[in-house]
Amino acid sequence: MSSAPALSGGVFVTPVGGLSFSAVVEQKMTQTLKDGTTFQRKTTAFIARDFRGRIHNESREILSITSHREPIVLSIHIYDPETRLNTFLNPRTHIARQSTLAGKPPTSPPRDWAQLGLGNDQAQQNVRYEDLGTSDLNGLEVHGYRRAVTLNTKTSGTDEPVVVTDEYWYSDELHINMLEKHSDPRTGDLSLTITQLYRNEPNADMFEVPADFKVVDMTPPVSESQD
Repeated sequence: MSSAPALSGGVFVTPVGGLSFSAVVEQKMTQTLKDGTTFQRKTTAFIARDFRGRIHNESREILSITSHREPIVLSIHIYDPETRLNTFLNPRTHIARQSTLAGKPPTSPPRDWAQLGLGNDQAQQNVRYEDLGTSDLNGLEVHGYRRAVTLNTKTSGTDEPVVVTDEYWYSDELHINMLEKHSDPRTGDLSLTITQLYRNEPNADMFEVPADFKVVDMTPPVSESQD
């Protein structure tokens, strides 16, 4: 087995105003080890977005699939699209690293994701796209897309071709992926599912730096223009 796909990245919460919600992201990963046994891990994280488009996105520790305790919060990402202030909170050190982004992030998932990649590399013979149609998740209509990339023996690093598959179920109403799946025979299967979705306005405290945190400005200095 090569290295496993990361579990802590979570979903991309788009900073879109007027579409408040809060939810839980459930992440699960399954690996088949060399001896044929299965190794499973999981984690959960809380995400939210307020009416101003501010986002709250957590990263938590990874646990065994059999664990019943709540995973510890490792970091919290807060972003304000009005001020472009980007903040990462470390609950262990009580340090808040802040920086002002030069530009605004996208209001849809990153461009290399399947639902926005249609047509970009369809000319490649090893890439195949599927439109999975619409379905319902948490009361929202979602549109599914699947992208399968076939890696030849040389590229895959194995003795046979490998098919890597990514599947996304996108909510146009909330501008986020409600379900993501990644499958690679070399590393295992990864799924991210948004559950416990609530459309009410989240608590404003979730988008602020707590009073007992030290703020550290990480914004790069602006270089002076040369004549």
